[in-house]
Amino acid sequence: MPNKKSMTERCRLYLITPPKLEPKSFAEPLNSALDAGDVACLQLRLKDVAEEEILRAVDVLMPVAQKKDVAFILNDRPDLAKRLGCDGVHVGQDDVPYAEARALMGRDRIVGVTCHDSRHMAMEAAEAGADYVAFGAFFPTTTKEPKTSADPGLLKWWSEIMVVPCVAIGGITVENAKPLVDAGADFLAVSSGVWDHKDGPAAAVKAFNTLF
Repeated sequence: MPNKKSMTERCRLYLITPPKLEPKSFAEPLNSALDAGDVACLQLRLKDVAEEEILRAVDVLMPVAQKKDVAFILNDRPDLAKRLGCDGVHVGQDDVPYAEARALMGRDRIVGVTCHDSRHMAMEAAEAGADYVAFGAFFPTTTKEPKTSADPGLLKWWSEIMVVPCVAIGGITVENAKPLVDAGADFLAVSSGVWDHKDGPAAAVKAFNTLF
């Protein structure tokens, strides 16, 4: 995860896996998507599944991402992320606290934090050393039940005063993403907007990069 973009650098894509997947069959569309254009990160987000399923998914999908120089980030589980050699971990407000995640991961791995629509949470996370803060949800989403609704003005405020990168998340598609890019999002976290795109994941990645 690079540092805050300069005025000449662009927003980048932060892919999130579908909520349910079979790793071996998912590897093919993932590979196709990563070949279609610039992707900064891939977050494996599997909720309410056995640990064995997470281990199997990491084993299959992390090499696909890392071979393309895409950072592989595990959701929720810094203990597994550290053990399995993931590039980073993403923690929510109800997950392991940031300090504990950082202690497990060390300083050379990525730790990102969900901050919903809260400026206070984001400032605290940034000051504590988070590599990025994630705001959302910006649009209705079927991937997960959003706890808060965020406004593009939050991204604009953050990008004007802070150097820690911000990630916009929640129902983002090629069609609705432009206001978030214009507001200063460093990364767009997208799941169904890529995997369920009418022309396929590769077309979606290509379209996002054209937008950026």
